[in-house]
Amino acid sequence: MPPRDPENDKQPTHDVDNGVSGTGPAQDLTSEISAESQESVQEFLGEAAQQNQEANAELGGGGEDAGRTTTGSAAEQPPNSEPYISFEHVYKSFGSLKVLKDVSFFVMPGETLCILGRSGVGKSVSLQILMGFLRADKGEIRVAGENICGFSEAQLQAIRRKVTMVFQNGALFDSITVGENVAFPLRERGDLAEDQIQQVSKGLLEMVGVAGMDDLLPSDLSTGMKRSVAIARALAAQPEAILYDEPTTMVDPLMGHLLGELIARLKKQLHLTSIVVTHDMRFARKLADRVVFLHESEARFFGTMEEMDASQDPVIREFLQLDELVLPV
Repeated sequence: MPPRDPENDKQPTHDVDNGVSGTGPAQDLTSEISAESQESVQEFLGEAAQQNQEANAELGGGGEDAGRTTTGSAAEQPPNSEPYISFEHVYKSFGSLKVLKDVSFFVMPGETLCILGRSGVGKSVSLQILMGFLRADKGEIRVAGENICGFSEAQLQAIRRKVTMVFQNGALFDSITVGENVAFPLRERGDLAEDQIQQVSKGLLEMVGVAGMDDLLPSDLSTGMKRSVAIARALAAQPEAILYDEPTTMVDPLMGHLLGELIARLKKQLHLTSIVVTHDMRFARKLADRVVFLHESEARFFGTMEEMDASQDPVIREFLQLDELVLPV
């Protein structure tokens, strides 16, 4: 999105895909944005949506049927298409501690995969391997059609421009304001005018529900607000995929609900591929096209939530039953 030329102001821009009619996840992402920033953010998101749709199409996915399993098991890759992200027989150990053992799963373009399991089973480690922060001991990890195992740091940086991560703690820059945190990826582009950077960063913050907090420092924010700002900063990079590490941990139920709605809307309207690490089954049910359940270092289950509910595996049955327990008041 180069600096705006007044002569081109009447040219049509790419619209953000608003999904189907109705409320909830299909609501326009920019409907809550102030008039001052709305046009810039709509153009910015429209550019991202088109980019992601084209990237997904190259892999043979991301169309109208993205996320729908029509035949066979959901663990079977759809014909004539390639996953956006895949783990193939991945192993990872820290000394004598085996964290991942022969783990395989995939997420198709434009879909959301939820990684489930109790604490310490390798959920977050899987994301760190995908981002190249950790190296797998064995196996193959593919991202956007490329096997990233053995990639140099420079090659991994190119992958990180396509795939970004929202960390549990937000991983915001503590010494600069919230607005400057979101503006950082926009400045790195080097092709935006300052007024556009300000409008887009302000509008993205409004879109994720933290309007008016531009001048605050991250230390002034609650945990949930930090997560929202981290999502805004991730969107400023115009990624093809976002990895979310436990987005609802240590946030109140209302903020958890709002984050879930936001993640669902981003997937629908921007054609984003997503992986969500969570222990929250209700959250997973809202978002997941497929789920992978990690247990004792292994992928105990991979498929749809419906297939998981029907599983007779005693470990999975116990996990689901414990999740249904309600503590007495």
